[in-house]
Amino acid sequence: MPTIITPDICDAFPDVQVLEPTFANFGGVDAFYGPVRTIKCFEDNSLVKQAVAEPGDGAILVVDAGGSPRCAMLGDLLAEQAVENGWAGVVMYGCVRDVDILATLPLGVQALGCHPRKSEKRGEGQRDVTISFASATITSGNWLYADNNGILIADRELPLDQV
Repeated sequence: MPTIITPDICDAFPDVQVLEPTFANFGGVDAFYGPVRTIKCFEDNSLVKQAVAEPGDGAILVVDAGGSPRCAMLGDLLAEQAVENGWAGVVMYGCVRDVDILATLPLGVQALGCHPRKSEKRGEGQRDVTISFASATITSGNWLYADNNGILIADRELPLDQV
């Protein structure tokens, strides 16, 4: 995977969307990118569990968890499964837990914060829908680029050799 630097990508491709700077890195990979697959859910991570059990093929799981500060939507077990199944990263508009373990995994993880409580499992939510949060609109098939500087969304894979 080529090294990515989101400020350089913004300079080279000014049409990218930039998410509001409310996310923090929790994974063992600081810079990651790939095609997006979306989930919309609230305090129920059933669809997150389902998604990470499937082949990721280098994709980024982007979860609109409603920004809830009341529970974690991803922990060490699901993150380990994401690694095993080839996901490049998870961006959670919500919280994660088991952060000491997440930091050791070869997975990009950005989230709003951490919370020790697990979510409910009611089987609710939607997959591969258009989601909006942090001043961005994201659709499955978009491309996400993330590092310690921020998170970008592009409507296509960007030619990083031009950065």
